[in-house]
Amino acid sequence: MLVKEFGKAIKARRKELDITQPDLAELAHISVNTLYKLENGQANPSLDVLNKLAEVLGMELRFEVKKKP
Repeated sequence: MLVKEFGKAIKARRKELDITQPDLAELAHISVNTLYKLENGQANPSLDVLNKLAEVLGMELRFEVKKKP
């Protein structure tokens, strides 16, 4: 998933759950600035941050490695 697509998914899920950015940032133990940048596709999250956000938002992370044709 591209960074911008990930950001859109996080933002959509956050709004679906009616959670504010400051509240989500606190729950995931990240800064509000980091969350803002992620939601707007301006930052590359670490695996740790991805896991924290996914856990709080009830989302699942899946990684896929594909062999080039």
